Amino acid sequence: MKRWVTAADIVTALRFPLAVLFPLVRSPGWQLAIVAAAAASDMADGFLARRVGPSRAGAILDPIADKVFMAVAFVTIARRGLLTWYELVGVLLRDILAVLAFLGTWLLRRPVALPARAGGKAVTIMQLLTLVAAITDWTYTRHLAWATVAIAVYAIWDYGRTAARRSARAARSIAQRTE
Repeated sequence: MKRWVTAADIVTALRFPLAVLFPLVRSPGWQLAIVAAAAASDMADGFLARRVGPSRAGAILDPIADKVFMAVAFVTIARRGLLTWYELVGVLLRDILAVLAFLGTWLLRRPVALPARAGGKAVTIMQLLTLVAAITDWTYTRHLAWATVAIAVYAIWDYGRTAARRSARAARSIAQRTE
């Protein structure tokens, strides 16, 4: 039986105060430090979860912490004019659709648990790089944002394909049991 809370969950929860702090800080150096701390906590909680085992809370808490931090950080960046609204939506597209998919499956009472996939990890890395580029006012920030959008579209397709396959397998399994 999975534990309810582990050390990995405590590390994950650190991203919530970082999300609250990010919009309050104006110094690029401090913003970079906050992004680095959020990235480090994401890596550390994954390492800890693999080492001591996952928890029931962590399965929900980790993706929520990731999405909350990214949304707050990118909205803060966009409000400062460093990204347009459509670039903001594009960079967060995978996260937006993941939340909508979760809500849809929860409302339909048909949850599909999907483990992290390479495309999703790549989007997270690109989002972090885009944040760093925007904070440092790098010339090619918008190019990086659009590369993030492209990888997000791939990740959405990949997760969607995987979810459809799992759902079809589950339906076949149920049908076989009722025969």
